[in-house]
Amino acid sequence: MGREIILLSLLFLTACAPKRVRERPIIQQGERVPESGVPLAAIEGAGAVDHDRLAEELDSIWAEALSDCEGAACDAISRGEVALGMSETGVLAATGTTSASWSIRRAGPAVVLVPASQSLRPRDRIGELALIQLRHGRVESYSYNEAEGLRLVQSPQDATLSGRAAALAEMLIREGDDLAARGDLDGALNRYDRADILSGGNDPELDYRIATVLDKQLRPIEALIRYRLFLHRLELEKIEARGDAYAKLADAIARARERIVILERGGG
Repeated sequence: MGREIILLSLLFLTACAPKRVRERPIIQQGERVPESGVPLAAIEGAGAVDHDRLAEELDSIWAEALSDCEGAACDAISRGEVALGMSETGVLAATGTTSASWSIRRAGPAVVLVPASQSLRPRDRIGELALIQLRHGRVESYSYNEAEGLRLVQSPQDATLSGRAAALAEMLIREGDDLAARGDLDGALNRYDRADILSGGNDPELDYRIATVLDKQLRPIEALIRYRLFLHRLELEKIEARGDAYAKLADAIARARERIVILERGGG
């Protein structure tokens, strides 16, 4: 009986012991990893071929674009900048891209180009492009991705530095209005101040926006100056002569006058 107990104990211990699996190692110490069968030089050579093919395609696009352009469009291609009136090939040349970089939708005389990849968006000399619309083979409008939103170019004026500044100022004002509505007065004032610089400090409605934010922040001296600027820039005599043209500002004018009186008296 004692012997049977000992044997059972040995069997139990053997069953519980970890099993050792002896497999042939994938590679013995000192051995070299076998070659993949594709020489590195061949891989590098394939990359060089692709690069050369791309360069050849871009050269072909550039040559075709320059042969099909006139005046300002040719100058824009040379600068690397998309422009109104440019051909589809001109767009590719100006952005240094091929058709593979774009998702292209065609509908009769209309063509719409948007980036094929959100991570690799085409750019020109000015910035990152969001959308290009062509009509009868020529660029009719295009948009840039700006930090403040999309900036649309649909007239020659929009493409100038002053046009760009005006568009960015408008986007900042909209963003400031949204922040002000949500109670973020510091954020709103930041956007309004930046828009004021871009607009050249000559926008009376922006003066009024800044004045009301400063007023709400209990900064009476700055608010008073802005209210006065608002009324001064409106040139009230001309406004009254033009009648309804400035009717939408009537409430703002009345409010500004009221706040000037209160702030001058030291009221809140």
